[in-house]
Amino acid sequence: MINVTIDNKAIQVPEGTTILKAARMAGIDIPTLCYFELDGMNFENKPGGCRVCMVEVTKDFNGKPRRNLAPACATDCVEGMEVLTASPRALNARKTVLELILSDHPNDCLQCEKSGDCELQSLAARMGIREIPFKGEQTTYKKDTTLSVYRDMDKCVYCRRCETMCNKFQTAGALSGVNRGFPSVVAPAFEQKLGDSSCINCGQCVQVCPVGALTLVDNIKNVMDALADPTKKVVVQTAPAVRVALGEEFGMQPGEIVTGKMAAALRRLGFDRVFDTDWSADLTIMEEGTELLGRLKKALAGEPVKLPMFTSCCPAWVAFYEKNFPDLLEYPSTAKSPQGMFGAVAKNFLAPKMGVKREDLVVVSIMPCLAKKSELARQELGNGTDQDVNFSLTTRELAHMLKQCNIDLNQLPEEDFDNPLGQSTGAAVIFGATGGVMEAALRTAYEVHTGKTLPRIDFEETRGFQGIKEATIDFDGFPLKIAVAYSLANARKLMEQVRNGNPNGYHFIEVMACPGGCIGGAGQPYHHGKSDIIRKRMEAIYREDSGKPIRKSHENPDIIAIYKEYYGEPCGHLSHEQLHTHYFDRSDKLEATK
Repeated sequence: MINVTIDNKAIQVPEGTTILKAARMAGIDIPTLCYFELDGMNFENKPGGCRVCMVEVTKDFNGKPRRNLAPACATDCVEGMEVLTASPRALNARKTVLELILSDHPNDCLQCEKSGDCELQSLAARMGIREIPFKGEQTTYKKDTTLSVYRDMDKCVYCRRCETMCNKFQTAGALSGVNRGFPSVVAPAFEQKLGDSSCINCGQCVQVCPVGALTLVDNIKNVMDALADPTKKVVVQTAPAVRVALGEEFGMQPGEIVTGKMAAALRRLGFDRVFDTDWSADLTIMEEGTELLGRLKKALAGEPVKLPMFTSCCPAWVAFYEKNFPDLLEYPSTAKSPQGMFGAVAKNFLAPKMGVKREDLVVVSIMPCLAKKSELARQELGNGTDQDVNFSLTTRELAHMLKQCNIDLNQLPEEDFDNPLGQSTGAAVIFGATGGVMEAALRTAYEVHTGKTLPRIDFEETRGFQGIKEATIDFDGFPLKIAVAYSLANARKLMEQVRNGNPNGYHFIEVMACPGGCIGGAGQPYHHGKSDIIRKRMEAIYREDSGKPIRKSHENPDIIAIYKEYYGEPCGHLSHEQLHTHYFDRSDKLEATK
C-alpha cells in the first residue's frame, strides 16, 4: 500500500493503482470518455486518449510538481504523490478538450438515439459549455448498418472503447483505428462495411460507445405497423434477462423483477398473445439435453462422436465460431436458440390452432441482445418466404415503445403469460445468466440419464463472474467434465483447446458472448461499466428460479403436453426438422478482414 493525497484528502491505495481509480476510491469523480472498465470482471481499458481526465500532479515521486498535466486513467500513483483534480489549470484543459471534441461533432442531439444517455452531452452540461469557440472542418463518413448495428462515424469521438471491446473482450477483430490525423476513424479494415467484416453482431461496441456513433437498428416502427394491421395477428415472446432489467428504464432498482408487469404492459400495447421465451428455453433443454446424452452414449460405446458439445443459444457465439472455427462446426449442439424454437413452434403449431395462416402470424421477440436481430434473418430459421420470428426488439426498445404509448410500468398490475406457450420452470429463467444454460441442462440430463432424483438442484459450480469456470459433475458414477465461459476471448481459449485435442477431456461447454451472459447483453439498459448492476440482475435471475414451483425443464407440463400432442419425442423426426439447425463456414468474412 502507498500513501497519496488527492484534493487534500489523504488515502492509502495498492501499488499500481491509477490516479483515476484512487480518486474514485476517495469518492472523487474525475470525468473521462475513453476509459472503460467492467469492475469486478477483470476487464479494463485505459488508453489515455481522450485527455478529458487530465489532473495536476503537485508532488511527484521526486517531491516536485510535474510540469505537464497527467491523464488520470493512465498514470499510476506513487508514494507521497499529491494531486489536484479540479485546479484552474486542470479545469481549463478539460474544458478546452471538450470544446475541441464538440467542434467536430454533429449538433443533432434531439434526433440522436443516445440523447439523454450520452456521456459527451452530460460532460458538456457538467462543464457548463454553452458555445464552441473553435470553428473549422468537420469530418464526414458514410453511414453503415448491419441487421443489428448502425454506425454513424460523424459522431465518433475516437475514444476507441468499441475497438477494445471488439478486440480484447470478444477477439472478433472487426474494428480498429484506420488512417492518420484528422481523417482517422474506428472502422473495419480498409473501411469496408461492418457486415463484410469479421463482426459477429454481439453489439457490445454499442453498449460501451459513449455517444451515438454506434447504436442499434431500431425495429419499433415495424412492430407498431404490424400491431396496427387488422389483417395480422401479432404475438410476442420475452427473454429471461429482460424481466430483471426492464424496470431500470422506469426508475426501478437494477435487478427488480417485473415479469407480471411486463406481461401486462405488452397486452396494453396491443399484442394478441403474450408468451414467454422461458417456455421455449425449457424446450431447448429437452432437445439439447437429449442430444448431449445421445453423444455421450455413443462415446461410451466406442462410436466416433464429436465431444465436447457446445451450447448454441447465443447467436453472437454462433457467428463467432462459424467465422473463426469452421473446422469445428460439428461440435456445437444443433438445437436452435429459444428465440428460434419459439418462432418455429408459433408458426407451425400455434398458427393453425389460432386459425391463422403462417404468413399472417407476426412473431415479435423481446430480447436483451442485438445479435438476435441478425439471428432471426438466418435462412434456416424460416420456410424460404416467411421467417419464424419476424421482428426482434431489445429491452431498451420495449421501454421506448412503452413510454411513447404512455404506459408506466410502475402503475401496472401483475398479469400472467398466455398459454400454452407461457408456463415455464426455474431452469428456463436462469438461461439469462452465464452458467444458466449449463445448470438447466444438468438438472434435466442427470435425471433422464440416471432415472433418479437430483441429490441437489443448485449447481453452484456453474455460477458467478469468473470468465471460465470448470467442474466435474458426478453423473451417478460417470464423471461429466464441463466448462462455462462468457466473453468470446474466453471462448476462443476453450475452442483452441478442443482444436488441439481436448486435453482437459471436456464433455459439455456453455458459451455466452456478453458480460455475465444475457443479463449484460447489448440491448439491455446501459450499465456504463458498473458490474454491480449486472450482478444485481444475476441475483434476481436466481431469485426468480428459487421461487418457481417447478425448477426442472422436463417437469414442465406444457412441454410434456406438446411432445405428446405434436413432436412425439425430443430429437425425434419432427422436432429435428423444426427445432434443430445447421451451421455454415463463414471464414471468408474473416479472410476479407485479414
